[in-house]
Amino acid sequence: MAYYVGVDLGATNLRAVVGNDRADILARAETATPRTAGIAITEAVLRVVREACATVGVDPADATAAGVASIGPLDLAEGAIDGPANLPDIGRVPLVGPLSELLDTEQVHLHNDTIAGVIGERFHSDRNPDDMAYVTISSGLGAGVCVDGHVLSGWDGNAGEVGHMVVDPDGAMTCGCGRDGHWEAYCSGNNIPEYAKYLADAEGVPTDMPVGAPDFSAVDVFEAHGADPLADHVVDRVADWNVIGFTNLANAYAPLVVRVGGAVALNNPGLILDPVRERLEETTFVNVPDVRITDMGDDVVVKGALASAITGGTGERTA
Repeated sequence: MAYYVGVDLGATNLRAVVGNDRADILARAETATPRTAGIAITEAVLRVVREACATVGVDPADATAAGVASIGPLDLAEGAIDGPANLPDIGRVPLVGPLSELLDTEQVHLHNDTIAGVIGERFHSDRNPDDMAYVTISSGLGAGVCVDGHVLSGWDGNAGEVGHMVVDPDGAMTCGCGRDGHWEAYCSGNNIPEYAKYLADAEGVPTDMPVGAPDFSAVDVFEAHGADPLADHVVDRVADWNVIGFTNLANAYAPLVVRVGGAVALNNPGLILDPVRERLEETTFVNVPDVRITDMGDDVVVKGALASAITGGTGERTA
């Protein structure tokens, strides 16, 4: 039996799976993503791959290929991450070289995590749609896009960074990348707490939420929705920015289907997607896509990485 490895490297969590050529997941391992140094992340990736292989009794060197889905920005020429926006001061994170050495194969395919998401959606879809997008709303925010059957990666692997589209020209909020007014600065899990603090101060919205606490999070905002004026206001404003972001995505790429994942969306599907579905017909110039939560839950990206390994980096099924 041929064995394949898939890796999902996010800003919060890191997971690895081992699967067969039908993309069945046979084993997995997971850990928190280190936030100390690039080499620590590289070592954690190698560790979870070893653990997943050990669970199914496979020598890592016997793996046929691997797919890696990672936060960006990527440096495809070097097979590395180059200064991820949601992991400050990490610097470069080598991935392809160390994994190639561990697995004893040059077939290690590196993708932005959202590009892996759209690869996974297409590989596992009954219809393998030619015009679709996958959007993640999690610690960060981004999209993978397929147009006319071609998954758009870009020359450097960084196509689809829609989270860094400017949605607010006034730039009230600063993104993790250091620039102002980006979609991600308002609607990602890392930035919603900062946006709540901003709205509390700038607009004087009353609240019982612990906005000054160091552990104040997006979870607090969504849990307080319906019972706290500031939480309600934040969720309403996040909906406004999400409508703008999804409208820009639809007008730019005309997808028929948009699947959405990431912890913020998966845990709050109604609050995140209902406003988008209700308003896209009014805001979109081209076709209105079918916007839904992914059917694959947390596994969509790692399944895309595994599909990439199986198909030589393309995600295209041959049968």
